[in-house]
Amino acid sequence: MTVQVSVIATSSLGDRSYLADDGEVAVVVDPQRDIDRILYLAGEKGVRITHVAETHIHNDYVSGGLELARLTGAEYLVAAADEVDFDRVAVTDGDTVPVSDSLRLRVVATPGHTFHHLSYILDEATDGGWYPAGVFTGGSLLFGTTGRTDLLGKQHAHDLAHHQHASAKRLADLLPDGAEVWPTHGFGSFCSASQSDAPESTIGREKQINPVLRLATDDFVTETLAGLDAYPAYYAHMGVANAAGPAPVDLTPVSRADAAELRQRIAAGQWVVDLRHRKAYAASHLAGTVSLGLDGPMSTWLGWLVDWGVPITLLAETPAQVADAQRELVRIGIDRPAAQATGEAGQWATDRGQLRELRMADFSALAAARAGATPAGLPAPDVVLDVRMTNEWTAGHLDGAVHIPLPDLPKRLADVPAGTVWVHCGSGYRATAAASLLANAGRDVVAIDDRFDKAEAAGVAMAEPAPDRP
Repeated sequence: MTVQVSVIATSSLGDRSYLADDGEVAVVVDPQRDIDRILYLAGEKGVRITHVAETHIHNDYVSGGLELARLTGAEYLVAAADEVDFDRVAVTDGDTVPVSDSLRLRVVATPGHTFHHLSYILDEATDGGWYPAGVFTGGSLLFGTTGRTDLLGKQHAHDLAHHQHASAKRLADLLPDGAEVWPTHGFGSFCSASQSDAPESTIGREKQINPVLRLATDDFVTETLAGLDAYPAYYAHMGVANAAGPAPVDLTPVSRADAAELRQRIAAGQWVVDLRHRKAYAASHLAGTVSLGLDGPMSTWLGWLVDWGVPITLLAETPAQVADAQRELVRIGIDRPAAQATGEAGQWATDRGQLRELRMADFSALAAARAGATPAGLPAPDVVLDVRMTNEWTAGHLDGAVHIPLPDLPKRLADVPAGTVWVHCGSGYRATAAASLLANAGRDVVAIDDRFDKAEAAGVAMAEPAPDRP
């Protein structure tokens, strides 16, 4: 039987895990922590998981590899050079791992994303011998880009970028053009140097479009380092957890909080997170809550914004939405929310005075307001706040806007100039989160729920590009 490779996507974190099987046995590569998805898939396919492989000690999520190997009895392949606090099958460059009569893995050292990063070539048996079906590249060779090289510290970024270039070249030399590329990162993950919307790729395609295979070493290093932006603060905890050996997850429901308890938690400075869509939040929400809807990368932004260890309470319309949020959060090591509440906003308040509305606008309204014709029901803007990331700001921004990236906002609220704040991002998701933080700090705020690429056409003046430096 021809090898089948199934993708288990975690779109909220921009990552992929893989299950490769021959119809009887299977290999799992870079599993997320909620391994029930993988066990279900293996059961559905009727295959037995015999090997679990990690390409590297992950920085953007807590791995489920150790627990998956324990439950299935699979061999757990981890780089021999990585120091970990659990038993594993230590593998190194040049090792061949037999999986079945028809499948095997070849281990290739591909440092760059981390110092001890590995890739795994998946060979399948043919009448003419072993043939490489593809390669699991983790954070090495991605679709049109590579994994970022600064996650172990900026002091290592330059050296790791050189390694990353050499590793990608090595894979391209080892494999035929038709070999599939199966990366873990690159679909929205901050572990990726840039992003891709490609659904699949091959070595041949990457030779044509990937800068790492088209640029000379020094040019690639310069371009890669120049493109790196900030990454989530919670990454600091992921590598530590993965090296120690993550505990099994507990996805059972957490205790329910009534309206009085919610007010107590907010008053105590805890985070009470409203998971509803931002339009529902704007219509009515409990004062003191933060908007991070499940329709966006909730766990990434919550993990980035919150002080690690602060109790988190989840608000949603249904218990199923809370369960979805719990699953998202265990992936980044936030194991048990403090409490939950479901229903409508009115059920979360002890009296109507605790409910708030959030005013929303679009870029056409901002253009009108700046021209002196503020739309009815909206206050005129004294400040336009851009909460996008630095690379987004540098690529283009509104004339006269103030820039504070969303991750910096909780500690820089005092830096927002006085007056009414109209806040925007790239689509409205981060702007609503920022607006909730500003409102909780007592600011008069309007969230711009609109796409940034519509701003100029709506009549909002853009800043002149900065002149090139000599």
